[in-house]
Amino acid sequence: MIKNMLRGAAALSLILAPLALPSTAAAAPASPSSAEVLNLADAALQIPLADESRTGYTRDKFRHWNTGLDPADGCSTRKEVILAEAVEAPQVASGCQLTGGSWLSKYDNVVVTDAARLDVDHFVSAPATIRA
Repeated sequence: MIKNMLRGAAALSLILAPLALPSTAAAAPASPSSAEVLNLADAALQIPLADESRTGYTRDKFRHWNTGLDPADGCSTRKEVILAEAVEAPQVASGCQLTGGSWLSKYDNVVVTDAARLDVDHFVSAPATIRA
């Protein structure tokens, strides 16, 4: 789920980039022959960066985790994400109690072996992190 969100955020940023970037040909109408074609990495680097702003963000405004895809199995969306991201799958007991398993942090290469220590949160990747 997190991987798909990152892909979606990257695609959205590329779609919106032409709207946010200043046009050098603002006075003249654009023509297909004047369009600049860039590969993904170069296009992502064209997106302006800014410091993180948490103005208006309050974690309390987000509801608790929902019941997930199958309400009968007891696995919330949080636990479904944790299961999907496992490097070594944990044992899943009644009520979706997780034991064992391991996860690798893509940010610092730390291996986590306790699912309770994992956070699954709302975030959008910065475009500059996209590399070819």
